[in-house]
Amino acid sequence: MITDPISDYLATIRNAIMANHRVVEIPGSNLKRDITKILFEKGYILNYKFEEDDKQGIIKIALKYHPVTKQPAINKLQRVSKPGLRKYVGANKLPRVLNGLGIAILSSSIGVITDKEAKKENVGGEVLCYVS
Repeated sequence: MITDPISDYLATIRNAIMANHRVVEIPGSNLKRDITKILFEKGYILNYKFEEDDKQGIIKIALKYHPVTKQPAINKLQRVSKPGLRKYVGANKLPRVLNGLGIAILSSSIGVITDKEAKKENVGGEVLCYVS
């Protein structure tokens, strides 16, 4: 049986948003931490905290909602590259999410970065997910 921790991570965040939770706890890994940092830097989540324990650690994420309309900052989280079918793109074929309003998160040779950073650095990589 193959498990996909990134899909589980994205599904947990999606489910917490649908249930209007303020904080969600997710089992940690280095890749999930990098994705969480990007989500925070781009303004999709309010805050995050890494808690270390004897095994893998826990990532606590404070989800972000609009103060008046209570709409979540994350409208869509979509997994692109899956264990059964990896999606790689070159530097000249980087995807645009919502015509530049969303972000694509890539795993590249210089680390986990967004599509805009990859274009600036002129690198490609594996497209992990789309966020809008």
